[in-house]
Amino acid sequence: MHEQLWFTAILNHLFGAQVTALLHRIGIEPKYAEAPIANSFAMELLVFLFLLVLFLLVRSRLSVESPGGLQHVFESVEGFVTGQSEEIIGHHSEGYTPFLSALLFFILFCNLIGLIPGFESPTAVGVVPLGCALCAFVYYQTQGFRHGGIGYLKHFAGPMPALAPLMFPIELISHLARVLSLTIRLYANMFAGDMVTLVFFSLVPIGVPIVFLGLHIGVSLLQTYIFVLLTTVYLQGAVADEH
Repeated sequence: MHEQLWFTAILNHLFGAQVTALLHRIGIEPKYAEAPIANSFAMELLVFLFLLVLFLLVRSRLSVESPGGLQHVFESVEGFVTGQSEEIIGHHSEGYTPFLSALLFFILFCNLIGLIPGFESPTAVGVVPLGCALCAFVYYQTQGFRHGGIGYLKHFAGPMPALAPLMFPIELISHLARVLSLTIRLYANMFAGDMVTLVFFSLVPIGVPIVFLGLHIGVSLLQTYIFVLLTTVYLQGAVADEH
C-alpha cells in the first residue's frame, strides 16, 4: 500500500469502500482496493474545500464602505487578472476573469500546500497539472466556438485556403501540444522544487532549508503566473476577431 498522508487516510477510512465499489462498476481496478484515494486527490479536495470556505467568507463580508484586508487581497488579484486580460485579449475580456481567477487560486494553493508539514503539493503529481491543462484547453476552445461559431474552425485552416489541408493537422497538433506544454512545465517545476526541499531538509534540517522554502514559494508564484498567462494568451487567440 502506498504511503498515505493523514488526511488521505481519513478519506480512505470513511469513503474507501464506496470509491472502490464505484470504480469497479465503471470497469476500473484500483491499485489499492483498501485505499483507492490517492494523496494527490486528497490534497486537491482539501484545497477545494479551503477555497470554498474562503470564498464564502469573503462573500459574506463584502463591504463598499469598510472593506477588510481579505477583501483587499481578493480585489487586488481580481484587478491583476482583469488588467492582464484586457492587455492581452482586449476590452471584452471581463467575462473570462472568473475562470482565470479561479484557476490562479487553485493552482497557487495546490503549489503552496506542500510547504505545510503533513501535506504535499498535488501539482507535483503529473495527473493534477494534466487536469488543469485539460480544463484550460477545453475552456478556451469552448470560448472560441461561442465567440466565432463554426467559423472558429477557420483558425485551424491557416491564412490561405489552398494550404488548409496541410495547416489543419499542424494546427491541431499544435493545440494538443499546448496541453503537454502546460502539464510538463507545472509538473516538472513543482516536482523538482519538492525534491530539492526534501533533500535539504533531510541533510541539514536547521537553517539552510529556509532558503529553499523561499525558493519554493517563488517557484510556486511564478509557475502559477505562467500557467494563467499562457491560458490568457490561448484565449486571446481563440476569441480574436481576426485570426
